[in-house]
Amino acid sequence: MLALEPPSPYTQLLDAEPEAVLPPQPKSVRDSGLPQQLIIELVAKALYLGGKSHLPILTTKLHLSINVLREVLDFMVAEQVAEVAWRGDSDIDVQYQLTSAGKQRASAWLERCPYAGPAPVTLEAYRAMVERQAAQAPQSCADELAAEFTDDFLAPAVQRMLGAAMHAGRSMLLHGPSGSGKSTLARRLGALLQGLVAVPHAIVVGKDIVQVYDPAVHRAPLPRQARAAQQASERRSNDPRWVLCQRPVVALDASLDADMLDLQLDAAGGCYRAPPQLKANNGLLIVDDLGRHNVPATVLLNRFAQAQEQERSALSLAGGYHFQAPCRVRLVFVASASPSSLLDDAALRRVGYKIPVGALDAASYRTLLRQQCLSVGVAYDDAAQRYLVDELHAGSGLPLLACYPREIVSRVADFAAFMGEAARLSIPALDQAWISMFAGANVERG
Repeated sequence: MLALEPPSPYTQLLDAEPEAVLPPQPKSVRDSGLPQQLIIELVAKALYLGGKSHLPILTTKLHLSINVLREVLDFMVAEQVAEVAWRGDSDIDVQYQLTSAGKQRASAWLERCPYAGPAPVTLEAYRAMVERQAAQAPQSCADELAAEFTDDFLAPAVQRMLGAAMHAGRSMLLHGPSGSGKSTLARRLGALLQGLVAVPHAIVVGKDIVQVYDPAVHRAPLPRQARAAQQASERRSNDPRWVLCQRPVVALDASLDADMLDLQLDAAGGCYRAPPQLKANNGLLIVDDLGRHNVPATVLLNRFAQAQEQERSALSLAGGYHFQAPCRVRLVFVASASPSSLLDDAALRRVGYKIPVGALDAASYRTLLRQQCLSVGVAYDDAAQRYLVDELHAGSGLPLLACYPREIVSRVADFAAFMGEAARLSIPALDQAWISMFAGANVERG
């Protein structure tokens, strides 16, 4: 059992304004929750690497408020680690530089830990924020799901299972033949996650820094979301150590191995990179291609399912130090093989919803084909469409999978562009596209 820690001044600030998306700006070192020595070292390293710097420039580099930095710099000046290089008319129009003794200390601090990025938040503050945002997450409803998937031709039963799983926050396994659109469907579930989350640039665990914010995962708010968030916190300044983001969607493909699920040491950067389950907090974590990873499917599923059930993930730092990080994610597994061939009975019971995603019916397939023609600029033809469904698909026994219309229509456009002709859906054009897609296709036309 985890020991209960007394709330810090910073987590008390978080609790004071439960409706705010971003936490308030700390007004002092104590409010920041960080040891003063950590901030001193970050400031010294920034001055060592950047040279003489204005106070506002340091706030931008370190993502700390002017009040916090001024308190630390006053101490550094008193200790003859830093000095005022120039002072203007205003309180913030000040330039600082290191003293000779300060340069020696900064060099030693950089050698011990090269990290010189944004100031972190404490693990305690990160836990509090993740839990608060999980409790405030809006639940999706049937109308939202129907609006998002109106063009995906999902069977009503599949839509209801997806909606129930998302509403309850339970894990799901999308299974069906390759090409049925499972991976695309899983990623689109992320659009049902409403609201914004605050993600820290980094967290501090003991004396180590873990980078959490990843611009490839944590996308900026949409304009309407940003306006609403600004109105919610317009009465005060926000803590610049946090970034306002859409709820994240993290997708793991077949390249995943066991080492990627723990912290990744970045020796050059002097920090650790957060694993995917940490980056996905308060969002969606997709494990694609289940069964094709270097980790056995049952082991992988059990590890993520246990973390989701316990709402925490066990992580370790170099040297063997272990700690618990929050894990509040929606889990989606995607598999082309049958669930029973991948997972044992115990693992299958841990999956909340097993959702089959199969072939389209003929009417949906025709509609999707017509939509793809319109999208790509290929002239549509009913007779050619009937030939595709009734002759090519039926004759070969290939199911009407959602992946085929886009690929077929794009190849029709490719051949037409090469020949300098107008692209149109015709029987000869479909034969060409079909042969180029399927090895051994027995289609011979002039």
